[in-house]
Amino acid sequence: MDKFSSVGNQEIEAIENLYQSYLEDPESVDKSWQQFFSGFELARKQYPEKPSGIKPDNIDKEFAILNLIHGYRQRGHLFTKTNPVRARRKYSPTLDIENFGLEKADLEKTFQAGNEIGIGAAKLKDIIAHLEATYCRSIGVEYVYMRHPEVVQWLRERMESTQNSEEYTDEKRKHFFYHLKLAVGFENFIHKKFVGQKRFSLEGAEAIIPALDAVIERGAELGMEEFIMGMAHRGRLNILANILEKPYQNIFKEFYGTEYEDDIAQGDVKYHLGYENEVETDFGKKVKLKLVPNPSHLETVAPIVEGMVRAQIEYEYQRDYSKAAAIVIHGDAAIATQGVVYETIQMSQLPGYKTGGTIHLVINNQVGFTTPYLEARSSTYCTDVAKVTRSPVFHVNGDDVEALVWTIKLAMEFRQKFHSDVFIDILCYRKYGHNEGDEPRFTQPMLYKAISKHKNPRDIYADRLNELGIMTHEESRKKVREFDQFLEGKYKESEKIEKLKIRKFLVKDFENYELPSKANFNEPVETGVGEDAIRNVAEKIYTLPKDLPFFKKVNRIISDRKMMVHDNRLDWAMGELLAYGTLVAEGHPVRLSGQDTERGTFAHRHAAFVIDGTEDKYFPLKHVSENQARFKVYNSPLSEYAVMGFEYGYALSEPNGLTIWEAQFGDFHNVAQVIIDQYITSAFEKWGLMNNLTLLLPHGFEGQGPEHSSARLERFLELSANNNIQVVMPTTPANMFHLLRRQVKMKMRLPLVVFTPKSLLRHPMVHSTIEELAEGHFKEIIDDPVAEPDLVEKVVFVTGRLYYDLAKYKTEHGISNTAVVRLEQIYPIPNKQINEILSKYSKSTELIWAQDEPENMGAWPFINRKLDCLGFKVVARPESASPAVGLMEKHKKGLDQILETVFKQKEVVAS
Repeated sequence: MDKFSSVGNQEIEAIENLYQSYLEDPESVDKSWQQFFSGFELARKQYPEKPSGIKPDNIDKEFAILNLIHGYRQRGHLFTKTNPVRARRKYSPTLDIENFGLEKADLEKTFQAGNEIGIGAAKLKDIIAHLEATYCRSIGVEYVYMRHPEVVQWLRERMESTQNSEEYTDEKRKHFFYHLKLAVGFENFIHKKFVGQKRFSLEGAEAIIPALDAVIERGAELGMEEFIMGMAHRGRLNILANILEKPYQNIFKEFYGTEYEDDIAQGDVKYHLGYENEVETDFGKKVKLKLVPNPSHLETVAPIVEGMVRAQIEYEYQRDYSKAAAIVIHGDAAIATQGVVYETIQMSQLPGYKTGGTIHLVINNQVGFTTPYLEARSSTYCTDVAKVTRSPVFHVNGDDVEALVWTIKLAMEFRQKFHSDVFIDILCYRKYGHNEGDEPRFTQPMLYKAISKHKNPRDIYADRLNELGIMTHEESRKKVREFDQFLEGKYKESEKIEKLKIRKFLVKDFENYELPSKANFNEPVETGVGEDAIRNVAEKIYTLPKDLPFFKKVNRIISDRKMMVHDNRLDWAMGELLAYGTLVAEGHPVRLSGQDTERGTFAHRHAAFVIDGTEDKYFPLKHVSENQARFKVYNSPLSEYAVMGFEYGYALSEPNGLTIWEAQFGDFHNVAQVIIDQYITSAFEKWGLMNNLTLLLPHGFEGQGPEHSSARLERFLELSANNNIQVVMPTTPANMFHLLRRQVKMKMRLPLVVFTPKSLLRHPMVHSTIEELAEGHFKEIIDDPVAEPDLVEKVVFVTGRLYYDLAKYKTEHGISNTAVVRLEQIYPIPNKQINEILSKYSKSTELIWAQDEPENMGAWPFINRKLDCLGFKVVARPESASPAVGLMEKHKKGLDQILETVFKQKEVVAS
């Protein structure tokens, strides 16, 4: 073979160039290369060039060893001992020295290249031993693809100077055994006490318990005060018990309890529940821990955790990213394939969404449900998504607790120093099938034959402690028996618990708010603001700094806003912006995010103005008053699922503020349906989770085709029950103003879904006065402003944009026997106001529900079910599988049929 293989040759030219740079200016190259080339110069003096000008063999071999070192750094992770139960795949070329132009005779020779790894001039065999210990034992590392040299150098020096390990004291090793005893003992106890019951056990990955303990301890040493955690099912009960210190007896009771104690109507399975606690570290520091509830959609919780951390950093820790961090625990099959993982990671370094770095822990069972990893992904590793943000990845043998603890401490240090994500892939296994009732040998007979003979991490570590003379087998067995007896006592305590109690999440954050109830909607929430205050905020909105240049068309926007206030005709954008401005002036922070949200999809909002000739922006609502609350508006990445989840999490941690996610078009929320189904609409009933996230969903049938007409009102109404959400379709700027303010001023905290307009944003009939903003409250129903009750024979209820078409038709045709009433709040149903309207028009003989949506969509299915006793007849577009037609003329024809049917009563359903 050639003196240098292809593996070696690819780096030689680069090293030569570095060397020439060093000769010109030693400071121009990295310090590690300075050290090497210094040794190289020494070697040149010891081995002068031959008269022919040919360099001695050792010079070229120094370069070959440098290339070997790089090979270990770049590809060493492919040749590790990280898999506890499988023989790993073979990769070629290997790191054998022959592939780098070296031979066995070189092993005993001394080379200056040892300086590159911090051990000085050394024999090749010692250089290789050092590299093997660092990169090819229980820890494999992917990091050389990172783009910042200082980050790569920091990691390299931390790993190579220690050979990726730490020497622990006897007491520290006993501490590791203690946590393994808890982890393994807890699972064994449940397995024998609740035979066959589903729990998604941690067995095979128990080392994550001492690892989590280590990240909390090391994080606290580095200034961390709070960790917010998200995970799916596997190992959740163990982590709840042994990390968050949820009482064992409460967990046991959840296996056989039959009734809940209080107001959680449905509850959830035990391995979905969340918990929060304050724990004390070994050195006496208090650390807050929160484990967020999670449904069976495995990675859904990740963006929610990020949003919570961001809010805590902003409001609890004054934007100090070193005080709070996210820990997200993934399964290998899920992190490799769930799209929300990619979306969340893409957000991690964006100004509006970064959280200072997340610790990602992967419980790598090497099988998803029943699918082996070779059939579950195309990538080499389940963690390859980490390379999107050039984050380091550690692959660790889950049986080696000391290696895992060292890695997680290193990860915590990395996070605190560089505020970037870090991934730890814990290669382990699961002792049973997907759940404890499965038979894994149906699909994985060879793997589970190996697993059945494999010792658990506790017993493996007990053997090691016995070998080291730290703890005998009899001592370790005694500790195991004592813990089993302790758990037996806790089980007896569980028998004394009469009813299950779902401990509410974020109790302190929401202690000042009332539980959602119908009674809280019976009386209006006063949301008016003094006229002077409104005018002061308006002035801030239509005033830009004179010393800053702006795009010339901005002046027109500002001029129009000023004229609106002067003429007392406020459009939709002014009503919305004034709501935000008055709230921040009163101390309520406002956060608004979504695609194109700064400007607004329909260019109505303009909450930010770009300063001409720069990338900087001016936000008028950040300059409302001297001591105002924060106003934040962000254009989000082109994601719905993760961003909505993030905002939901943010709202969880900041209930005093107004947090809004806006869809570019209302139907785009369907990509985030999991967040809507599993959190927004059901989290209170399942987990006692209150939240006041607001969704703005542009909605309206205006001939734009099926994709941008309907925000799917029917879906939200189908999910409405037990006062879980608010579903609202305001039609005036004043009502939007009061609605947004009500969301913060009301006593409850529950989600608000607003079906916002498109064409109405600039409709000549859609305006409000300053007096309407100053006085009163949100109107759940808006009566016909001109109808005379004695003349009314027919009452038409309608929502949204269609009202203005009906009102125009009624005026143009001089119709006086029909009242057109707007139902602004569809859920909770304002029964009291509906009955008042019907009493007012007591001479009416016909009641119609009119809608622009097809009859099987929109509000009608809900109204028909809930108010069928009132005798509504429906006027709508014909039933359809698609939300809207594709041709403008066909759309107009359908609208004309609705108008004629409503007023001329030709037929019940438009055709």
